[in-house]
Amino acid sequence: MSKRKASAVEGDDIDQNGHAKRPSTETNNGNSMLDRFTPTLFDPALVQKYATDYATSDPYKHLVVLNLINDVLLRSVRTEILDNIHFTPKETDIYKIHQSGDLANLDGLDPTALAKLPSLLKLRDALYGAEFRKWVQDVSGAGALSGRKTDMAVNVYLPGGHLLCHDDVIGSRRVSYILYLTDPERPWKPEWGGALRLYATESKVDADGKTFKVPKSKWSRVIPPAWNQLSFFAVQPGESFHDVEEVYHPSEDAGEVDGGRFRMAISGWFHIPQEGEEGFELGLEESMAKQSSLQQLQGKADQFDEPRATWLDPAKARRPNLRTAPQHGASTKGELEDEAVLSETDLDFLLQYMTPNYLTPDTVDELSDLFADESTLQLTDFLSPKFATKLLTQFGGSPNGPLPESEYDTSRPPYKYRYQYLQPTTTTPPISAASGRDPYRALTYVLLPSLAFRKWLGMVTGLGLERTSILARRFRRGLDYQLAQSYESEEPQLEYTLCITPMLGWVGEEGEETSVGNIGVGGDAVGAADSVPGSDARTNNGVMTNSTDEDNVGGYELYMAGDDEENDDEDDPTASDDGVNIPANPLSRPHTGAGDRRSANTRRKTTHDPAVYRAAGSSVGGEDEDEDDGILFSNPAGWNTMSIVLRDRGTMRFVKYVSRRARGDRWDVTGAYEVTGEDGGSDTEGVA
Repeated sequence: MSKRKASAVEGDDIDQNGHAKRPSTETNNGNSMLDRFTPTLFDPALVQKYATDYATSDPYKHLVVLNLINDVLLRSVRTEILDNIHFTPKETDIYKIHQSGDLANLDGLDPTALAKLPSLLKLRDALYGAEFRKWVQDVSGAGALSGRKTDMAVNVYLPGGHLLCHDDVIGSRRVSYILYLTDPERPWKPEWGGALRLYATESKVDADGKTFKVPKSKWSRVIPPAWNQLSFFAVQPGESFHDVEEVYHPSEDAGEVDGGRFRMAISGWFHIPQEGEEGFELGLEESMAKQSSLQQLQGKADQFDEPRATWLDPAKARRPNLRTAPQHGASTKGELEDEAVLSETDLDFLLQYMTPNYLTPDTVDELSDLFADESTLQLTDFLSPKFATKLLTQFGGSPNGPLPESEYDTSRPPYKYRYQYLQPTTTTPPISAASGRDPYRALTYVLLPSLAFRKWLGMVTGLGLERTSILARRFRRGLDYQLAQSYESEEPQLEYTLCITPMLGWVGEEGEETSVGNIGVGGDAVGAADSVPGSDARTNNGVMTNSTDEDNVGGYELYMAGDDEENDDEDDPTASDDGVNIPANPLSRPHTGAGDRRSANTRRKTTHDPAVYRAAGSSVGGEDEDEDDGILFSNPAGWNTMSIVLRDRGTMRFVKYVSRRARGDRWDVTGAYEVTGEDGGSDTEGVA
């Protein structure tokens, strides 16, 4: 494997957006390009029908056109791509794809490479030619479109590939489009996944009377891919929310085989006219840039997020009537004031839930030393065998887990997260939790909000802790995730996640599966499990395949470093010399539509964008990868594991989308504590 610098071709004139300047397609066309499209596409009556369909569509204006391109030309394009183009695997919190470089850079390829892609060049110039741009303008009413700024790439979704909810609002984009290149001899089946899904929005009014459009938690329109099908829509801030459904693995139970199942498409955007083109408006691009998806992700409408953090005071928490436990968080007023010591009452209470080894002075001291060094802990077998067995029994064999699905709320907006949750909003636990008949609620409403647990956590971390917020979460396979968001408070925050996922099939530490059947009772403290497998893709006689066995079904929680410095402009190091490497423009945006997810950097200089991550210490092409890829802490889904992290300003955190291939859902209870100071004397410095 070799690394290739993602730079413009020598001699290219680079515009302010990082694209190589070239004449607009009008001046390159020579003859008309109408013969590159289906013959009836430009018929006035059909154009009017398309315009009517577009104007009356919902949940927002869009159009699906069948048989857009001359079939002979498009088949030739597909063959050229499969035979000649190299794809780079990319995976972040929001997508998992294989992608070509920027097709705007075809002009800069050397003659030998360009000679392998004549049909692809014809297609690109046809899509951005004057005739088709006028067709898009007439149908959509979106306004003038640039013929100079081409912005397109080939995206391939192998089984497991996906792209989560976003709105495409970046810079000067005006219209988004997808041209599907699925197998023309093997029609795509909707049950294979890979559909474009559109999200409806509803208006919300804030306290100042300002109206926001907030997408619903689930899509309302499904558009499966099909050969030679075009889908397009106007890019609209806060409205054009969409995703790409996971491409599902063949069902082994049904005896299905892959057979080359993959979703390939050319995706891109039409931009507003550039300087010197007809329709150019001075200052329009700068104005549009202020409405980027990233700005929305950072919280313009945070007040409508669900769930909202609810902070509880553990000192006021009530707990069950145990024989040795009082009604409140400590037995005396003195104990309320002395949180550096666990009383006998506290120990009796915690022993109802926690593995005894974690409550011994030696273990507490050992954990405290580890946390002082790393600002993270990962604890196996956190819950005692007796309580863990009760909890596991409550899960039983139900696909909904310990409670009926109706008991949960669903988070929103989907461009930040989607999962089901329970949220304690009071320090008084439900009767079922207090009685001991409901261990799942007892965990969420009794143990974790308790003063005794806060005392133990303070002793282990050496931190002064005050209020806490808690969520019990269910990440449903094939549906749920939490996209990366940065912690922005000036003061660090202590966060924990108790993972209680009992199903088999999750990738654990050092690539081993974690299952209920192989968990011991030791209560050992372990380090972070940086197991985030990647994959590569190759073509074999025109069939796209994985070159590695993909065990990664998602569901892991990951902390990543925030912005400290600029990245080098290097291509992904998994790029190879097989096929044509189309370079990426050094200043261009990712071609997923999701935007710059986070320019996540590490505390040390990196040599590639760590938002495109791989497993720490994994090998690519037989060579060890020693680079720091931005991952600070990772925690796979598993049973009875507790992670504790002191999180600094700017640190990113997400839970990866759970593939439908997972054996079940991811379950956890996560919480955060306000940090007010330390019991010890070391600096309060977190993982960032």
